[in-house]
Amino acid sequence: MRSGMSQHTQMKQEIKINPRLYQAMDLLYMPLLDLQQHLKQELLNNPFLEMAEEDEDDEESTNEEGEQNEEEQQKEEAADEIDWEEILLNGFDAGGRPEEHEEKEYFEPVTVDRRDLSDHLRDQVQLLDLDERQHQLAEEFVGNINEDGYLACSLDEIRRGINEWVEKAAEELGRDTEDLPYYTEAECEEMLRKIQALDPPGVGARDLRECLLIQLREAGLEQSVPYRLVRDCFEELRNHRRSEISKRFGISVNDVQIAADEIKKLDPKPGLRFSESGESYIIPDLVIDKIDGVYLITLNDANVPRLKLSRAYVEIARDKKKFDGENKEFISNKMNSANWMIQAIEQRRQTMLKVMHFIVDRQRDFFEKGVQYLKPLTLREVAEVINMHESTVSRVTNEKYVQTPRGVLPLKFFFSSGLSTTGGEDVSARGIKAQIEKLVSDEDPKHPLTDQAIVNILKESGVQIARRTVAKYRDQLGVLSARMRKRV
Repeated sequence: MRSGMSQHTQMKQEIKINPRLYQAMDLLYMPLLDLQQHLKQELLNNPFLEMAEEDEDDEESTNEEGEQNEEEQQKEEAADEIDWEEILLNGFDAGGRPEEHEEKEYFEPVTVDRRDLSDHLRDQVQLLDLDERQHQLAEEFVGNINEDGYLACSLDEIRRGINEWVEKAAEELGRDTEDLPYYTEAECEEMLRKIQALDPPGVGARDLRECLLIQLREAGLEQSVPYRLVRDCFEELRNHRRSEISKRFGISVNDVQIAADEIKKLDPKPGLRFSESGESYIIPDLVIDKIDGVYLITLNDANVPRLKLSRAYVEIARDKKKFDGENKEFISNKMNSANWMIQAIEQRRQTMLKVMHFIVDRQRDFFEKGVQYLKPLTLREVAEVINMHESTVSRVTNEKYVQTPRGVLPLKFFFSSGLSTTGGEDVSARGIKAQIEKLVSDEDPKHPLTDQAIVNILKESGVQIARRTVAKYRDQLGVLSARMRKRV
């Protein structure tokens, strides 16, 4: 056996994918606003691209002229041409490993600074009559309050943390803890009371019970039944043991119910009103209108730049004798890229329309009657019918929205697993959830429907479903059990 370094040669086959293939994948994946920004960037980067005028005849003639010119100049690059039918059918999988390609530069939108809960609390701390030492402790508390408004650690942890800072400050200043004494437990408890007196009511609580008590106290309800229930029998209240509470406090079950209703009006997460999450606006990629009983599908791309080849640059590129070397290669690459981009955008449009047309045909009952009539649908099913790869359909539907007569919906909304019916048809799981939600909303609150009762009702309508499935769907909808929903 010999150790050491050696060199050897090896031959292997490897397929390298055209970088444009990855751009095609990205174009299918992009939501409308991203596509709009991407095309604007392309217009800036490629002189052979320009905005199309309203005169479609001029646009078509220019495109044809550009394509002829490209064929004359780039015969040697014919192997790089993209076969869209093959790509969409195979899901962009050409085998082998990807060739390194220039990554696109995405520009994140500039966000305006928003004042969060910490800023709101610090503003109020500045108005308190505190000395420098107390201010430091108050800052420690504010820094340990999470976005829900709760204190994220115990008083002992806060005291240890602030005292570590005191010890470090004493070392840096060359002083002992007599000049910079440690914070005591009493100081921390006093500061907690000050923090819990700030706005919003309930902030600085260590658990839900304390949060509710603070809010009731701030509202001047310390002598009320709701305050007593939260303070003395919170677990029974959470578990809807109204009879036990009624006997314990000597009040009627109805009074317990009224008090519980008042408690429900309190905010369990008071800090979220200052959350940093901004408003989100959805611009649909597609629009469905019902006109004379027919559902018409259009792409909502009026604000997306329509591209065409620049006539001026095409004329310049025709004169081959003017260019050689790097100049000729630059013009060739930009010309090809422009032609390819125009084709890719059109292919994206056609692919999205094809997928949406199938969805509308399949889910017509949903558009006519409502979510209860939504049929089960999978990506594979769509892919097989429209003759595309499943991953292609996934890219088309990802983060895309459609404006319909029933509201703005994500395309993923139309895809759902199904359950069998006694009639041999399938019904969407999302439709079943909608039925369960409606049954619960229409029930008698004094006699709420049990999971088994819901099973029986659905069975009468032909839906075969297990009780545990009803319970699972109910949990996903955030609906409490029958015992928890019962009112007196």
